[in-house]
Amino acid sequence: MATVKAYVRANHTATISCPACGATKTIQLNQLKNRRRAIKIRCRCQAVFEVQFDYRHTFRKLVNLPGTYLILQGGQGGGVIHIQNISRGGIGFTVSGMHQLRAGLLVGIEFQLNDKKQTIIKKKAEVLSVQQNKIGCQFSEQGDIGKDLGFFLRS
Repeated sequence: MATVKAYVRANHTATISCPACGATKTIQLNQLKNRRRAIKIRCRCQAVFEVQFDYRHTFRKLVNLPGTYLILQGGQGGGVIHIQNISRGGIGFTVSGMHQLRAGLLVGIEFQLNDKKQTIIKKKAEVLSVQQNKIGCQFSEQGDIGKDLGFFLRS
């Protein structure tokens, strides 16, 4: 069974597209507010598929960038990371091997964008989720992401 991702807008609507016929429909999600599990949908073409709703507030760009992290507060340690996605509000990465990361830690992250200028980005972030070696962080300075990173996210 196919699974489709639908992004939920601020007005609690999402547009679903059938993977079989391409038909789209915008639905109201007030009754399904913050539902995390996928739901089954039957299209008018009789195709059945699952829809996973994404409640992110900002676009998340998929990337493949190396970087490093250093625990600044709440522990000690650091290491090499592999950045998988980045948005205006945070970053998702993987860590190889053993690590000391846990939710609530403040980390410093440094990586180089693959833009024309090869811009080096240094950010402080709070670890929000740890699932084995997959780490999700929220940038500490939410208001100012920087001109270079903002431009990179738009390209």
